Amino acid sequence: MGESFRDLIAWQRAMASALNIYRLTATFPADERYGLVSQLRRAAVSVASNIAEGYGRATTGEYLQFLGHARGSNSEIETQLIIAQELGFGNPAQLKEAEEICGDVERLLRALIKSLRP
Repeated sequence: MGESFRDLIAWQRAMASALNIYRLTATFPADERYGLVSQLRRAAVSVASNIAEGYGRATTGEYLQFLGHARGSNSEIETQLIIAQELGFGNPAQLKEAEEICGDVERLLRALIKSLRP
């Protein structure tokens, strides 16, 4: 394991996802500010935050629990991106990129969780 959660590729991709989501949702309709925009942004921040918080916990069990939370938030993002796409919100290229990063984060989290389980 690295010296910091910042060394984790999963965290780095989760950060890229959060930044991408913020840029994407900046183009959503203003009346979605407290709806889909807020939901997407909170979920995106939650993924990277849970990876970092879990890394800082005392036990592997706690770490795995927070990685599970990160996976759940990542699944929220995936669902909300589908909703945004169906409603015609956002730039199609940015939506596709967001979905691809979300898939990367899922694969990385799955691998990280697998590596930590006995």
